[in-house]
Amino acid sequence: MLEDKAKDLGRSIGQSDEYKAVKRSSEALSEDRESSMLLKQMEAIRQEAQAMLDRGQQPTAEMETQLDALLEQVQTHASYQRAVVAQDNFDKLMLRVNTWIADGIKAGATSSIILG
Repeated sequence: MLEDKAKDLGRSIGQSDEYKAVKRSSEALSEDRESSMLLKQMEAIRQEAQAMLDRGQQPTAEMETQLDALLEQVQTHASYQRAVVAQDNFDKLMLRVNTWIADGIKAGATSSIILG
């Protein structure tokens, strides 16, 4: 029963305007070659910085400067801006969903009625 309700919730979320907007904007961002290239460069620098941290080393100031410059460039792209807004709206939806679930848990914990 709980699994079925969770799957129903997942389907509802997948059909929400917020999720559809995230999916569309993500696809558009992937199709934007310049934005994709900039994001891949940023990810490569982040991975390199993480590897350095894992080895106990500090990432270089040049790496931070490169990341800042790449971020500045990608932020000017409409496809990136739409993806950020869509993700923000979806995150807000998920916060509301989590609040509703928490409210339901509280109500269920105090109720002596078992729902089937």
